[in-house]
Amino acid sequence: MSRLMLILSAALASVMPVAAQPPTPPALQAHVDGRQIVVGQQALRIKAIGLGNWLVPEGYMFHLDKGPSSPRHIEQLIASLVGPDEARRFWKSWRDTYVTRADLELLKRAGFNTIRVPFNDRWFFSDDGPDVFDAQGFAPLDRVVRWSSELGLFVVLDMHGAPGGQTGTNIDDSTGTPWLFESGDSQARMTQIWQRIAERYNSEPAVLAYELLNEPIAPELDWKKYNERLEPLYKKVTEAIRAIDPSHIIVLGGAQWNTEFSIFGPPFARNLVYAFHKYWSETTDESIKSYLAFREQYNVPIWLGETGENNDEWIAAAVKLSDAHDIGWAFWPYKKMDATSSVVSFNRPDGWDKVVAFAQVNPFDYEAGRKLRPSPDQARQILQQLLANVALDRCRVNASYVKALGLHP
Repeated sequence: MSRLMLILSAALASVMPVAAQPPTPPALQAHVDGRQIVVGQQALRIKAIGLGNWLVPEGYMFHLDKGPSSPRHIEQLIASLVGPDEARRFWKSWRDTYVTRADLELLKRAGFNTIRVPFNDRWFFSDDGPDVFDAQGFAPLDRVVRWSSELGLFVVLDMHGAPGGQTGTNIDDSTGTPWLFESGDSQARMTQIWQRIAERYNSEPAVLAYELLNEPIAPELDWKKYNERLEPLYKKVTEAIRAIDPSHIIVLGGAQWNTEFSIFGPPFARNLVYAFHKYWSETTDESIKSYLAFREQYNVPIWLGETGENNDEWIAAAVKLSDAHDIGWAFWPYKKMDATSSVVSFNRPDGWDKVVAFAQVNPFDYEAGRKLRPSPDQARQILQQLLANVALDRCRVNASYVKALGLHP
């Protein structure tokens, strides 16, 4: 080709429209290769811990066994004790103290390679406010992603509470019915949240995966009608994510507390991982045979995405079972009050029994509430001690639990 033709070709190329290209996957981006998750050229077996009770509080972790159990009800309890202004300050301190860089450093030293971070849709949309996305909800997630990147940990972002609720129980912070599967508006909010997450983290290698829903559709018979709606919702949300982020792994949990895989057909997109949960069941090959068969049939990775809440012997047996079948795992949770079934534990504050007693009162029974309610000064002192106790330097490591995981206390 003559020099003149080269010049003309270059000039023409500079003015011709170029077809839009998807973002280039970042270096070392984790991806699915057959039954394995691969980072670079190395297979990754996930060894994760869930940061339960941090952004999505649960009543049983506060020993409020007969009182409020969902995040919104626990928030109402705290506000009723110290008032709305003090409650807002309490929760900000809780978020700043419960999980810090030092906590992640401990987990890295112990041998975990992944952090599973539950979050609630209310971080991004107010229940009763305008239908406007609030980017401030990213603040705690950004911190964990940044620290994890610095420490060489991966992060799984877990939508524990979806708009409208995906379980109909306390764990999704719902009002008692899995309205997500009835409400087009809730599904649109869910999709928007995941799109915004994809926009924010699409080039972040420390983010291992997006877990679209935690434990969708509780086992109640009248709610199993929603099973047929679960995979179509997953497809719709995945398509919206893939328009922005072509690379990150997407985790799909089965119905009925992540136990039912019959709702799934063949994989409908690249980089899908299928998560099952396992609690209080036998730790035998038979107990996971349906998940092994699913992996065999579709040549995809399966992940024990949540397990634990048991004694050390069961924990060790669950790890042994998972490792024997080359299945990654995530135990639950990292930190709890007065417990041995967690990596670390903290003491309940003095006077916590007064809070527990008050929490058990019918919220509509004002007379009984007045008799049992701690004074604002008492409640403030109890909550301040609680905040002091959850700081890592006041916690104790449950060494036998960590050893049961095959890790290093």
